[in-house]
Amino acid sequence: MNDQRKNNSVRNVSIMIVVVVLAVIATILYNAITEKRAYDEAHPVEAASAASAAH
Repeated sequence: MNDQRKNNSVRNVSIMIVVVVLAVIATILYNAITEKRAYDEAHPVEAASAASAAH
């Protein structure tokens, strides 16, 4: 009985760690996309010339 309780707590902690890591990655991606859009709005000519230079 004690082994199963320990196993469940380890699994719960590992699931919590995975969820926290995924939340951090999602937050970083969201902030990066938001900042890129804000930068593109503030510098439309530079963004357009960079896009045409990449092709």
